[in-house]
Amino acid sequence: MELKRVVVTGLGALTPIGNNVPDYWNALLAGVSGADFIKSFDTTKFKTKFACEVKNFSAEEIFGKKEARKMDPFVHFAMFAVDEAVRDANLDFPNLDTNRIGVIWGAGIGGLKTFLDEVSSFARGDGTPRYNPYFIPKMILDIAPGHISIKYGLRGPNFSTVSACASGTNALIDSFNYIRLGTADVLISGGSEAIINEAGIGGFNAMHALSTRNDDPKTASRPFDKDRDGFVAGEGSGALILESLEHAKARGAKIYAEMIGGGMSADANHITAPHPEGLGARLVMTNALRDANLNTGDIDYINVHGTSTQLGDISETKAIVSLFGDDAYKLNISSTKSMTGHLLGAAGAIEAIASVLAVKNDIVPPTINHFTDDPEFDPQLNFTFNQAQKRLVRTAQSNTFGFGGHNASVIFKKYEE
Repeated sequence: MELKRVVVTGLGALTPIGNNVPDYWNALLAGVSGADFIKSFDTTKFKTKFACEVKNFSAEEIFGKKEARKMDPFVHFAMFAVDEAVRDANLDFPNLDTNRIGVIWGAGIGGLKTFLDEVSSFARGDGTPRYNPYFIPKMILDIAPGHISIKYGLRGPNFSTVSACASGTNALIDSFNYIRLGTADVLISGGSEAIINEAGIGGFNAMHALSTRNDDPKTASRPFDKDRDGFVAGEGSGALILESLEHAKARGAKIYAEMIGGGMSADANHITAPHPEGLGARLVMTNALRDANLNTGDIDYINVHGTSTQLGDISETKAIVSLFGDDAYKLNISSTKSMTGHLLGAAGAIEAIASVLAVKNDIVPPTINHFTDDPEFDPQLNFTFNQAQKRLVRTAQSNTFGFGGHNASVIFKKYEE
């Protein structure tokens, strides 16, 4: 069976540094930090008082008060980004076979705000279960692709992927496989997350996972810096339109890049800590390269997981050096989480967008907030510190790793006939 080629024909983004793809991309290249003190709740008693929140976004203004109340913020974010991606791809659904167009969407946690509000309200009451009838439909992770399919009338494959911070990337891999196997012509894919609330920040604080650099939030996300002290929570959404090349050409779609591979693996090591030698990270990159029929020398840029944690950054770097060998020194490596923070289940989606645009525009976004070299890292590696770098980017790889040891990696290349 001959596999179909898969291309990217539309992009949509809602991020802490831009509420659409052009603004997001320009902010990445300019090295803008999305971190600031949290506005959405009182952090007086919290260890971490800052995050990378979405800014200038009102769900009630966008969806109307009645409809907005039926959705959790992670669904608001998803619907907003998908709207941009659909418009960008110029998808004219009434003139397409919507039985072969679907939605595969990632989220690591889903409706946390809804769960927090409803359970808190019950705890404050007299024991009478006065729950909102939309409580369950707002909270469940699969409701985002459900809402998207209902809005556009899409009857193709429709489900959510859940693999913690790898969720968005796993959604892309599933979409890629369904299209190349001929199950669907077009899939709307990506991820969204909305965990900047009392439960999300408090929970990650309890794990000692978050940076507590409250004196300087904008520089708190410091991937590969000696003084990194944890990740910065982010929120938002990224959407990609994946389409068979045949279908895209037939409707005259513009093409950003071609998706050529996806890999998955497990650390099988610890519920939160990565394998100390990066064995799972090495395996997932190996699997993605094999799937794409590429060698290490074919990759020009890796958008790394790079969360700004002590163990994670070292583990991923060890994996890159071990797998790529001398080719590691020809790569550009960067962590855009230094600017956006960590969007958990949406991280893979917005970082895939950054990778696609790096391929399209031949420029690598930076890893900002680098102040002090860490002797644990090989100084010959190019982490693209502090400034974007222009170079030929034929192929880009994007890594995402999740609690539970879930690893996912995708590869994009320049589109050629």
